[in-house]
Amino acid sequence: MNFDGILFFPLTPFDSGGGVSETVLAEHVASGVEHGAGGVFAACGTGEVHALSASEHAAVVRRSVEVTAGRVPAVAGAGGSVGTAVEQARAARELGADAVLLLPPYLVGAPQRGLVEYVRTVTSAVDIPVIVYQRGSMAFTPESAAELAGIPTVVGIKDGLGDLGRMHQIVLAVRKVRGEDFTFFNGLPTAELTVAAYRGVGVPLYSSAAFAFVPEVANAFYEAFHAGDPLADRLLSEFFEPLVRLRDRVPGYAVSLVKAGARLRGVDVGGVRAPFVDPTDEEVAALGGLIETGLSLVKEG
Repeated sequence: MNFDGILFFPLTPFDSGGGVSETVLAEHVASGVEHGAGGVFAACGTGEVHALSASEHAAVVRRSVEVTAGRVPAVAGAGGSVGTAVEQARAARELGADAVLLLPPYLVGAPQRGLVEYVRTVTSAVDIPVIVYQRGSMAFTPESAAELAGIPTVVGIKDGLGDLGRMHQIVLAVRKVRGEDFTFFNGLPTAELTVAAYRGVGVPLYSSAAFAFVPEVANAFYEAFHAGDPLADRLLSEFFEPLVRLRDRVPGYAVSLVKAGARLRGVDVGGVRAPFVDPTDEEVAALGGLIETGLSLVKEG
């Protein structure tokens, strides 16, 4: 899997009746591709995969694959119970997705060999590449990560733990097994704050929640960071860090604020589904101020 640029995790828009709005989804995904996304990850965490029925998951994946049309890799989320993960992965393959992002099993703790078997069970059911999402209860030791790297169709690990020491060990262990033929991703919420640290341990790729509602700001940071432009530091201190403080007020705001931001930018994505909650009017106003600040900084830069 070759990714080049910011990884885009689109929202799942809901209409006034509570159903998935495929029209808005198609426009949202198309906008992300036009803004230079390096890959589209549909029906994943930001896309509220936990709240989608099987038919809704399939609809989101199908429309996203249609819109990307081979221009960038289209990856579909799968996870939960092992049976659900297998069903979603098979649906993704049948709908033309290029790969699967395998999320953790549902609300259970397990030993390392059980976690490896969970991944092995899903990969044995489909013949497309799988990226393993390390977060929550699915945390691998370097030894287990190296075992995952021995599964031919496992092509990457996305890290949502933020343990840089562990991640560095994982990178080193996996490289011994697969060399450079393996991809690592920084999957922390608002990953811009940790881009430099992850890059230092061999993880240059990252996903950007901001890209889903202010792609101009996300792209400006990406370009400034790689060019050593001081604009990157200004965006961190005046946009991304305040955004993180707002996000951390309430569990689930990593998605809820992104949806609110998209609505402020004129994208009719609707609200979030339970158990997430939408931000208050005061918080939406604060988010609007941050968006104005970010766009102004980009214009000045």
